[in-house]
Amino acid sequence: MIAIIIVVGVVLYVVYAYNRLITLRNRIKNAWAQIDVQLKRRYDLIPNLVETVKGYAKHEREVFEKVTDARTRAIGASGVREQGKAENQLSGALKTLFAVAENYPELKANQNFLLLQEELAGTEGKIAYARQFYNDNVMQYNITREKVPANIIAGAFGFGPQEMFEIEVAAEREPVKVKFD
Repeated sequence: MIAIIIVVGVVLYVVYAYNRLITLRNRIKNAWAQIDVQLKRRYDLIPNLVETVKGYAKHEREVFEKVTDARTRAIGASGVREQGKAENQLSGALKTLFAVAENYPELKANQNFLLLQEELAGTEGKIAYARQFYNDNVMQYNITREKVPANIIAGAFGFGPQEMFEIEVAAEREPVKVKFD
């Protein structure tokens, strides 16, 4: 009788742990989909922003090409690590574009540019939140997957580790330099 209770307990735990890992893995997929939605929104805004700036800064061709190339690489990226690297390059290119815009007072006053800049800033905030949500879910999954005895079940059913969405560019980790002239 005791042996039956132990076997039933073990079976119930295996079912619970398996279902928990499935739930966490699906949360990660959902979180990645949320990042994808926000990135798509960002990609859709960028061409409009570039066109607006082009109207004022025609001789800044290299900057426009850099943003366009970075956007193309980001759209074509696959996997967490490659996507993170591409997004960091795109962020750097956009910073350069905004730095160029600083040199054109009439552009900074353009209503369309201001709206696009505000929309992009809002989207960047949503991307940051989605990344955090994704990383929180990955952390929870990886912790659950590595704990004893769930690690035995995870190994038996092929639940591998998931990658965090990390910043790879050292400059992105540095504090922003604010200068008042």
